[in-house]
Amino acid sequence: MIPMFFINGVSLGAIFVWITIQLYGWSLRKQNKIHRRNLLRGLGHKEDDDKTVLGFFHPYCNAGGGGERVLWTAIAHVQRTRPNVVSVVYSGDTDATKQEILAKVQSRFNIELDHSSLEFVFLHSRRWVEDSAWPRLTLLGQSIGSMWLAWEAMSKLIPDLYIDTMGYAFSFHIASLLGRVPIGAYVHYPTISTDMVKRVQSRTRWHTNTDSISSSAFLSQAKLLYYRLFMYYYAVSLRTASFLMVNSTWTKEHIDAILQYSNPILDILNLLPPLVLLKLFTSNNAPKSATIVYPPCDTKELSLFGLEKRERVILSLAQFRPEKDHSAQIHAFHQLLEKHPEYKTDKHLGVRLLLIGGSRNEGDAGRVAQLRGLVGELGIEDHVEFIVNAPYATVLDWLSRASVGLSTMVDEHFGINIVEYMASLSSSVPSALPSIYLCSASAAGVIPVTHASGGPLKDIVVPLGGEITGYHAKTPTEFSEAFHRVLSLSADEDLAMRRRARTWAVQTFSEAEFEKGFDASRWDRYVRPS
Repeated sequence: MIPMFFINGVSLGAIFVWITIQLYGWSLRKQNKIHRRNLLRGLGHKEDDDKTVLGFFHPYCNAGGGGERVLWTAIAHVQRTRPNVVSVVYSGDTDATKQEILAKVQSRFNIELDHSSLEFVFLHSRRWVEDSAWPRLTLLGQSIGSMWLAWEAMSKLIPDLYIDTMGYAFSFHIASLLGRVPIGAYVHYPTISTDMVKRVQSRTRWHTNTDSISSSAFLSQAKLLYYRLFMYYYAVSLRTASFLMVNSTWTKEHIDAILQYSNPILDILNLLPPLVLLKLFTSNNAPKSATIVYPPCDTKELSLFGLEKRERVILSLAQFRPEKDHSAQIHAFHQLLEKHPEYKTDKHLGVRLLLIGGSRNEGDAGRVAQLRGLVGELGIEDHVEFIVNAPYATVLDWLSRASVGLSTMVDEHFGINIVEYMASLSSSVPSALPSIYLCSASAAGVIPVTHASGGPLKDIVVPLGGEITGYHAKTPTEFSEAFHRVLSLSADEDLAMRRRARTWAVQTFSEAEFEKGFDASRWDRYVRPS
């Protein structure tokens, strides 16, 4: 017999929480009429009912990276095509003004935005989504932090449509419950993936599965339980959305798998009743699958770079983060020099490895020091150069000169830097420093050598007309062999491959293609008719 404090398996306590949330949400929505009126007045608009407020949740909008290019390109497209839409960006960049942020957008991305149809809602609790705030149970902590951040956002302004462009799926619940608004998202990378679960299950050492965990059967089982619980509620969160866009085939495969994820045991045990209530009241419009919308890359300008007379330089563009695996690049380059000593000694055949990347903090700076030490141990310091936190103009200069574009990250979700390798910018370039280098090689005419996984394998470095546009590898030995193949191409073969790489990059990853994909998500079905 079911006790009286349970109704159909749901506790009375959970129902009380649900009712409390509904009452609080009603209060916020009532206050929002004032917030909305103040927003439109501040932008110089009349208080017309035909305006749609489109909210973009992007707490790090001033970072200047590939994810931010997606955000600003989407907003610029909305401004051009939907004059009755006012875009609002929920930003945690409280150290910058609206004018300063938009000036950086102009400088970094060459995107000019209409100030009269764009406003910022500045959030002061962004620290709760930073990994430093959660040294343990980081995924869970950041997800809870994103819910708190979304609550701050909704308490200041509730939009007509909420679009998350940073990957904070747990924030969907707050916008849905308190704001009663439809949800959309552009997902760059799943918060948790089936690959992460498999690595813990197989006790494989990884940057997300340290030695202390992988070497212990007990800790591995505990982490596996944690991951499965998190995956369950992450799937519930994703199903709260009405539409989902993703940046690559790899990301789509993982998001689609997560959307179908279920765990009968968790359903029966009815853990965390408030969240189970969320599951029960999830929108009937929940997406069955995600839509691929490739990120916009600056292929138009990059394609102006010359393809001939390239220097014998292997170029790596990536932040000095653990997952970028710079040590594998150094070992691969060392093997190249060991197997082909002429690349060391012959001044006409000499090859250099150039590592350009951003250093965000002390951890990254320490990683650079370790990499420099590895170069010294291998005795190749005369052939390897580091450029840390380079001005963007320097990055572009090397994109116009290098021969090989290198990426060793395993399961890179997309890899805009590889696109930029393949496509390259005019001499009139911005000087702003991007926080991440993501959209470079293909359009630049640099021949890419990438890890055989993720977006680079499935979406970017793919054949064009049956002919290859670059090379894939998995081990340092395979990477060194790929370097040698590129460096040994005849002049005609070399030029033909660069042309194929650029053609593929320009026709597939342009801003125009992104805008088509963005509109295909049917976000505009929530826009009031003008």
